[in-house]
Order: sequence, then structure tokens, then C-alpha cells
Amino acid sequence: MNEPVDKELPQIAVNIRHLSAEQFSALGVSQMAYVKQVMMNGARAFAIHGADGTPMAVADDEAVARAAIVQHEMVPARVH
Repeated sequence: MNEPVDKELPQIAVNIRHLSAEQFSALGVSQMAYVKQVMMNGARAFAIHGADGTPMAVADDEAVARAAIVQHEMVPARVH
């Protein structure tokens, strides 16, 4: 018989700015993406990147880029 899982889990503080791509993936960020403003062919565009920095797509409009992230069942994250 399994014991109920009501024990408190230890709280661990992690500075995500110092994680490797592998560590980031282990946190479940494969479902996150971010939008970054870029210049393409002399025009402003919005690149969609996976949380590990992998380029995924480019859109002409930031709202369209964010909508594409949501449409693909991912969570848009803000980066500065």
C-alpha cells in the first residue's frame, strides 16, 4: 500500500540565469517560448525562440508571435 503524499517538499532557491540548457529542460521549460524583436531584411520582426534559445519562427507582429506560441500549446514568457 502506498503512503499518501502529503509531506512537505523542501524549498530550493535556484537562480535560473545560471542554469545550463539541460538543467533548464529538466525544469519543464520545453513548454515555454519567448518573443524577441529582431531586424530581418531591414524590417522589424519578432522571432520566437524556445526557452533554450532555439529559433522556432518569425512573425511580422508581436501579437501574432505570441498567439502562435499559445496556439502551439506553449506558454509565452517575457524576457528583458
